[in-house]
Amino acid sequence: IDVPEVVNLVFFKVVRSKTKFWQMLGRGTRLCKDLFGPGQDKQNFFVFDLCQNLEFFNQDPATSDGASSQTLSTRLFKARLAMIAALDKRENDSLRARHSLAVVGFGHLSEEQLREQTADMLQARVAAMNLDNFVVRPQRRWVEKYAEAKAWKQLGDDDHAELAHQLAHLPSQLSDDDEAAKRFDMLLLRTQLAVLQARPEFAGLQQKVQAIASALEDQLAIPAIKSEIMFISAVAGDEWWTEVTVTMLETARRRLRALVRLIPKGQKKLVYTDFEDELGELTEVELAPVMVGLDMARFKRKARQFLKAHASHLSLQRLRRNQPLTATDLVELERMLVQAGGTLPLIDEAKATSQGLGLFIRSLVGMDREAAMQAFSALLDGSTATPDQIEFIDLVAQELTLNGVMSADRLFQSPFTDFHSQGVAGIFPPAKVSSLVDALAHIRQRAAA
Repeated sequence: IDVPEVVNLVFFKVVRSKTKFWQMLGRGTRLCKDLFGPGQDKQNFFVFDLCQNLEFFNQDPATSDGASSQTLSTRLFKARLAMIAALDKRENDSLRARHSLAVVGFGHLSEEQLREQTADMLQARVAAMNLDNFVVRPQRRWVEKYAEAKAWKQLGDDDHAELAHQLAHLPSQLSDDDEAAKRFDMLLLRTQLAVLQARPEFAGLQQKVQAIASALEDQLAIPAIKSEIMFISAVAGDEWWTEVTVTMLETARRRLRALVRLIPKGQKKLVYTDFEDELGELTEVELAPVMVGLDMARFKRKARQFLKAHASHLSLQRLRRNQPLTATDLVELERMLVQAGGTLPLIDEAKATSQGLGLFIRSLVGMDREAAMQAFSALLDGSTATPDQIEFIDLVAQELTLNGVMSADRLFQSPFTDFHSQGVAGIFPPAKVSSLVDALAHIRQRAAA
């Protein structure tokens, strides 16, 4: 990694490779201008060494450099090879045949077909290895052997060893440049292997896949995601995972891999701080018992699904249509969250973090588009509104439809600055800017009431 802002390194592992040791120190040597404020550049960095690596290398001992880390392409090759081995070891072929699933664009996929298609994928990768490449040429014997489809029909232990050690790391002209999709492939392959080999890490892998699906759910404005939203919502929920099979996971991999790159990366806000860090005495901290149950992220997913299924409820309709909420509505909305599986502590936490029950639920279900447009009708009255102003208001309504509420400072951020560098101030006169801000505050107030 190359993060110029790093000023603290924590060595929390024993290292005996001099090359790795200096590479680790190198993470702190990157120059960074204006790090501590205008004109205050990075001058030094700290190392917190908890494993006496500095003392070890001060003695200038004889060391070994160890092995370099494997590329993502290498790990994908080996993971697919491991899946072929796991499928080949299934004792009951009739069981394999029964686990079938319709896959869009691929017909009915069984475990046998999954094994065949995975082998075909690896065989095609080997066949695309260029023997004129000086890295590939020394492995010519194995490249030519496994470039033939017949070599993949039956793979013994020796074949797996040859493929893993001689070919997995070699470059191929059959490449995939979608890094996000490849990482998603790796995650799903690990999950498939966890199912096939009954590995204990399955629960953690499931949560990672659900988190990605949940992030996709929040991007309904993208047509490619919207067309798959039913399947995405299923993967984000818990019921789909109850008796999940390796072929179901393959369906998820194929249908979602091209979408994961559409998840927006988090934006970082630059914050300057000016305070001194002190390393105090080490103290023993007893970890409080972890409550078994839903965490906030999973609670939101369950609540979102439940509320969508009960979208016709009168109290929920009032909230989405920006109508005043009564005390009875608030009671009903809280009852719905309890029915969705929420505990009182989680609901209280949601209220506190969202500044009210209505705002929390509105953030899950969004706002009715017609109601959102109606809230700004005064801004568009008459025939004086310009095309940019109309499109600007439409974009505001889109965000309200997705997120339920919107803060005024969003009007000065992307994508609203795409219309004008000054955001809303460059599109509307000051009086109408104030009216727009007041309308957003009124929408928020209706949900918070």
